[in-house]
Amino acid sequence: MPSTRRRQPEDLQFHPVTPKRLPDLKRFSAEHGKFGYCSCMRWRLRSSDYRESSKAGRADALYSRVRGGEATGVLAYDNELPIGWCSLGPRESYAALERYRSLPRIDDSAVWSVVCFFVDSRYRRQGLALGLLEAAVAFAASAGAHIIEGYPVEPDAKSYTYMGSPNTFRQAGFRDVTPAGQARTVMRYHIETSGRSE
Repeated sequence: MPSTRRRQPEDLQFHPVTPKRLPDLKRFSAEHGKFGYCSCMRWRLRSSDYRESSKAGRADALYSRVRGGEATGVLAYDNELPIGWCSLGPRESYAALERYRSLPRIDDSAVWSVVCFFVDSRYRRQGLALGLLEAAVAFAASAGAHIIEGYPVEPDAKSYTYMGSPNTFRQAGFRDVTPAGQARTVMRYHIETSGRSE
């Protein structure tokens, strides 16, 4: 059972999903049906493959990537309870994103992409998305990434709200780099050797 005390972001823990933490990801999936439905494979699988996949198949595909050591995301914890998720990885690991015409690559830079947030309903509106994003940036930097990219939408948007809000990305130090004339927002965080944003 989660704590009944209202948790603040600084009280929580954030950890990259590794093979050792796969049981926690499975628990998170089992306890959050909407997350478990797609298992955050919407952008990782080609659209045709996603449409043809089953719920169980999508979960297996995500778990297989974790077992293989692929960067997949970060979990937030309240004590030992996983309560939030942020999906990230090298952009090329997102097959559907690479083919999505509304978010083409803006240059040839090697980037890591943040494409999804999912927070337990009992912990929403407490700044958890920001904590997850900051943890995702730290994880990407530790893995050698130099640019982390996000594709947020405004909170009142009709779709893609799971990709985060511009304000959350701004608070984490991201800057808007959306090309002129492009409808979908692109924001980036640049890692310096010091670990700070440019």
